[in-house]
Amino acid sequence: MSKRNSNLVTVGVILGAHGVRGDVRVKSFTAEPEAIFEYAPLLDEKGTVLIDPIKARSGKDHFIVSAKTPRQKEDWDSLKGTKLFVPRETLPDTEDDEFYIQDLVGLDVFSGGSDKIGRVKAVLNHGAGDLIEIQVDARSKPVLVPFTLMDVPVVDLALGRIVVADFDAWADEGKPED
Repeated sequence: MSKRNSNLVTVGVILGAHGVRGDVRVKSFTAEPEAIFEYAPLLDEKGTVLIDPIKARSGKDHFIVSAKTPRQKEDWDSLKGTKLFVPRETLPDTEDDEFYIQDLVGLDVFSGGSDKIGRVKAVLNHGAGDLIEIQVDARSKPVLVPFTLMDVPVVDLALGRIVVADFDAWADEGKPED
């Protein structure tokens, strides 16, 4: 997402069309998945309305949404993978231990507190919990660190930094039995 729209926060993604009647499949990234619709309309990264839902029902791991302005199946399918955003001011304030992904991406990463080791490239979740993807330098592979209080004890948005308690353990590409 561009810096010019830093007031937008990602809340979901389009998964493609559902059937041929103009419905679309949407995956929610909000803590309570159905809350995504409380912040509607859902925008693209430029702030243009993509989906203004009139109704939504649960699918297996997503929602099937009927939009005020339906699109053809091919149109929804062409938008597959498009992230959905809402203005930050429509979202509730975060608690002390909660963060919006956009606030974490780009933060400097420090090991043990004082040694800068890289930047947060992304925040991922493949079902087992959040992971911080850290880019050490342009040539190396990113390092994934669980986003837990034990592994990332400090997140300081004011200073633009996070601290990874034991970065070397996560960066080690050796075999676990070694």
